[in-house]
Amino acid sequence: MPAIAKGVLENHAAFYWHLGDFRAIYIVDQDYLQQHKPAYLQNAWQDFIDNQLKPFGGLPVYLALGNHELIAPMTHDQALSAFAPWFNAPAIQEQRLKDDSSDTSAHGYYHWLQDGIDFITLDNSASSFDEPQMRWIEALLTHDEEDASIRALVLGMHEALPESLSKDHSMNQTLLGTQGGRQVYRWLLELKRNSHKTVYVLASHSHFYLDGVYNTGYWRSHGGVLPGWIVGTAGAERYKLPSGVQPGKNAKAHVYGYLLATVTDSKDDPIHFDFHELQVSDVPSKVVERFTGGFVRSCWDNNPPYAR
Repeated sequence: MPAIAKGVLENHAAFYWHLGDFRAIYIVDQDYLQQHKPAYLQNAWQDFIDNQLKPFGGLPVYLALGNHELIAPMTHDQALSAFAPWFNAPAIQEQRLKDDSSDTSAHGYYHWLQDGIDFITLDNSASSFDEPQMRWIEALLTHDEEDASIRALVLGMHEALPESLSKDHSMNQTLLGTQGGRQVYRWLLELKRNSHKTVYVLASHSHFYLDGVYNTGYWRSHGGVLPGWIVGTAGAERYKLPSGVQPGKNAKAHVYGYLLATVTDSKDDPIHFDFHELQVSDVPSKVVERFTGGFVRSCWDNNPPYAR
């Protein structure tokens, strides 16, 4: 993450969007263990704040909840409380109250407007969308379809919507997730068809980089393909690509990096996305000094050695 923060800042990004899994929780993270710190579960999230969020300095960071935030003994409410400064940041709170003056509590789902783009964070940390969130999504998409000032939508979430190339590790893992996720996808297709606005969908649950994740037989025969990416390359245990997906420019396993979005004046494709793959040399020198070069190189090369 410090290497990502360095690259993001050097590219003069307007914000960074982290799509979930702040700490492993089910095991002690390697960097935490290397520092010989006690009480992992009590301090894991604060350590994430100190060592993975603070490197971004004053740059706005938007968070989405992942399934690891719900691994016992952690809970959804605890996550919202621990990260309240991010889930209830001024821009999010202002937009939430503008949408509904009675909506005074922070949620795992929210949105903000920037450069005529509606950036929408969804919460499928439990591999589904609950009823309040589904109602919120439907109302927001109805509004965005009619609002002439909004020219594109970008949705960010932890798990990919159903029927993607990463189907085996997505909202397809639960019946409610499959049903609700398909419905959201259909709403997005309807908005795109009716308003001619571009819709982009981002996820991170699978720990690799993959472009075109919704270019599947299911969606080609059920309404159409939305531009979509999985970018799970911010430091977690890395996975192999899905069966049948060949590595290349648009599909990379065993890499670290981030997706850089550039907003343009194009009506048909107002946002251009580029994956920036990191090298071990991109790790800031202070991090290398703190953890030692050997440890950094070991994490870079052996996380994991294609075990999955």
